[in-house]
Parts: sequence; C-alpha cells; structure tokens
Amino acid sequence: MKRTVGIILVCVLLLAAITVVSVRITDVEITGNQWYTNEQLENLLFPTAVSKNSTYCFIRGILKKKETIPFVQDYKITFVSPVKVEVIVYEKSIVGYISYMGSNMYFDKDGIIVESSAKKLEGIPLISGLKFGEIVLYKPLPVQDKKIFSAILNLTQSLSTYNIAVDMIRYDASGNATLVIQKINVLLGGSSEMNGKISELANILSQTQIKDMRGTLDLQNYDPNSSNITYSFKER
Repeated sequence: MKRTVGIILVCVLLLAAITVVSVRITDVEITGNQWYTNEQLENLLFPTAVSKNSTYCFIRGILKKKETIPFVQDYKITFVSPVKVEVIVYEKSIVGYISYMGSNMYFDKDGIIVESSAKKLEGIPLISGLKFGEIVLYKPLPVQDKKIFSAILNLTQSLSTYNIAVDMIRYDASGNATLVIQKINVLLGGSSEMNGKISELANILSQTQIKDMRGTLDLQNYDPNSSNITYSFKER
C-alpha cells in the first residue's frame, strides 16, 4: 500500500514538474519603447526558445539576469499570469549622434556616449562640426566647450516641441547652429532666443511646402521685441 502511494506521489510530482517546465510565455505586452517596435523588443528580450519558458524567465528575474539591449537602459518584467508578462522599457536618453570611424556614436544631454551602433534612430539628428579627441564609450565626448551640450539639448527640445524633423545640426567654431532640413539650410546663429527662432521656423514651414524649397533660410537676426519679424531666404 505504502509503495503504491509512493509511486502515485512520484508520478504526481513528476507530472507537476513537467507541467511547470513546459509552460511558456505566449503573450508579451511592452510599454515605454520608442527606438524599437514591440516585435523587435520581444525578440531581443527573449532571444531563444528556452528564454520564453515561464519558470526560466521567473528565475532569471529573481537572479536579476537581464539581456543587454542597445539603447535600453533597463527593463522590468512582471508576470500577469504564467503565460503573460508585462514589460516596461526604460530607454537611454539620447539627444544626438556623431559619425566616428564608421559608427554612429549616440550621446545624452551631458555629452556622454551611451551607444555605438550602425543603426540610425529616427528623430535623432546628426551633429556635425564638433571638434573632439578620442571617443570612449560611456565617457563624455571630449570637446573643449562643454556648454555646447546644453545648447544642443535646448535646440533639440525646441525642435521636438514644434515637431520639426531635421537631417543634421551643424555647428561652426563660434557655436553658431545651422539646421539641414532636406534641401534647405536654416541659419540660427547663437543659442540666444533659440525657442523663438524655432517657433518662427515652425510658422514658416507650416505655410510652405518644404519639398519645393531649395536654398538658405536666415533666422539669425530674429528679435522677439521687434514688431516686424524679418528673415531672408536665398534660393540656390
């Protein structure tokens, strides 16, 4: 009798173990992502068949074992059920990138290089004209004038506010900025009254078909106190 009970118990435990091992995550909800699609992130978070095993994933979470994903600072996986998880993604803060030795070097608001990749992120402008020394990942971009990063942040935030996409932001030796938008160059000058300049640019673009424009738009002399805001456009 005892032997029969023991066999039954072993079978039950074995069946339970098989059930636990065979349960897989089939539903993944992802929030907080901008640089990747949900499908791309799911493949990066669960790169192998075993990584979608519920038990394996749960244990990895306890041990704080995580996948290394470019442009992602951290992420949190929460089990809603044995087959469903919710993932909150915390992406790296990026304001621009420079081209360096065949790679795109992305940096944050403090000028720290946070990622090196061949991938081109939509909405992140190429920054050109900066003079720098040797670049090291996760270290500040070695430029002489550190104030340039606050200028870049202010400019990119203004562009984002007015939903203006640019191909490039070019700086000269004096810190004057020029935007490259398709076939036009927009001269902005120094960082003074930058939000006003971008606001005026947004008004201009809203009234003009940018695809038909080719030349240089000069907003360097923008003056918010002037009743007659003037600018010049030189075709080429």
